[in-house]
Amino acid sequence: MLNLVIFLPLAVALALPAVPRRAVPWTWIGVTVLDLALVIGMWAAHGTGGGTAYETNVRWIPSVRAGYHVGVDGLSLPLLALTAVLFAVCAVYSLRQTRRARAFAILFLFLETVCLGLFAALDLLLFFVFFDLSIVGMYFVILLWGHGDRTRSALMFFLYTFLGSLVLLLGFIGLYLGADPHTFDMVELTRTPPLSGGPAGLTLLAVGIGLGIKTPVVPFHTWLPPAHTDAPAAGSAILAGVMLKMGTYGLIRIAMPMLPDAWRRYAPVFLIVGLVGVLYGALVALAQDDVKRLVAYTSVNHMGYIVLALGAAGYATGDADARRLAVTGAVTQMVSHGLVTGALFLLCGVLYDRAGSYDLARFGGIARGAPVFAALTAVAAFASLGLPGLSGFVAEFQIFAGTIGSGTAATAVAGAPAVLGILITAALFLRVLHRAVLGPPGELTALVTDVRRPELAALVPLLALSLVIGVVPRVLLDTIEPLSAAVVALVGRR
Repeated sequence: MLNLVIFLPLAVALALPAVPRRAVPWTWIGVTVLDLALVIGMWAAHGTGGGTAYETNVRWIPSVRAGYHVGVDGLSLPLLALTAVLFAVCAVYSLRQTRRARAFAILFLFLETVCLGLFAALDLLLFFVFFDLSIVGMYFVILLWGHGDRTRSALMFFLYTFLGSLVLLLGFIGLYLGADPHTFDMVELTRTPPLSGGPAGLTLLAVGIGLGIKTPVVPFHTWLPPAHTDAPAAGSAILAGVMLKMGTYGLIRIAMPMLPDAWRRYAPVFLIVGLVGVLYGALVALAQDDVKRLVAYTSVNHMGYIVLALGAAGYATGDADARRLAVTGAVTQMVSHGLVTGALFLLCGVLYDRAGSYDLARFGGIARGAPVFAALTAVAAFASLGLPGLSGFVAEFQIFAGTIGSGTAATAVAGAPAVLGILITAALFLRVLHRAVLGPPGELTALVTDVRRPELAALVPLLALSLVIGVVPRVLLDTIEPLSAAVVALVGRR
């Protein structure tokens, strides 16, 4: 079933040129919803047990022992589900797309296959292929359907992330050469870590930089705000909600279990990088008047929490239960950020569609003429700042409890100031609500009409899922926790 989930969107994309023009949007929606249903079925059948399921392992490039090896576990299942949800709601949101609608649908279906394939990959070379193809797909989304200085933003996105992928490939080659016998198989490399000492540190540097650019972490984040600002709304939702997770997913799937000695040794570096991302992202977002750039910088802030938690998990002398909690919180944050920030970018798209601007200073009193839009914006803002009852709270509470509770001075010192990130995030979103949604009318307020049915149908599921996770997180946490315990055990082995 996993292979069907991965390649169904691509198969339909290849057939889409033969579909009548009027049927293209509904075909796109239909296949994404079907794929989502298949992922839900896989999750239900897998349950909350540990281990890898739906595994396929066939020879691909025998000379370097690379194979088409895919499977799902407690880490990949939530991200596969997140991917399927976001691509489905983006298809619904784009129902009114008229500019090159067929090509737009084909490219998004291609991207869906690439993203699903990456989160299911259990071979480093296969992971790299999907990683690189995602860059190509998003480059064309920004270039062809973006606005503003889209050419420059698309080029910056491509050059930054492609450079990161080349550095990542060097790290993968290091892991391959260190293994005996040489292999790219993730299961074998996790079972028997191939490197230690200096070579492990250099390999972790390459893997960390390659994945850090994708995440992105400070100072490798400068491609992100222009890419988001000039991308179409659906492109921004996929870039933030799915593609940024490839970086942190790689840290948990590859860096931590395959380079445990190096991860323990350099855990303070990841702790500091995460803390810097949390505070820097929040402070710079607070200074923005462009609402889409503001949301982009909150992504730097939220991804910083994930890196902070994974750094804390590397302190092998810390409390094992707290470290496990930190990893669980990090994965939960990936899911929460994908849902909430995806919704925020779609809301930014509604604003731009009506008024052609993201400038906060030109809006005000939107709630009077667009009450549903205002309500959805408020819910998404409160979810992003971590209000109890929504998914952000569940994720961030676990991250802080796991980081500070690890029992080491370093994690406590890093975790305490990171709490300031929540305060700053609250301030910046309250500023947006007071300035644009409430307050006196601005020059563009009259142009902002309420959400249309396709937009509402796309936004409500994302925020509803955030609410479900915030109120009843057990299904998600029970799936993640066995994986978290395994990762912590792997990092702690000597």
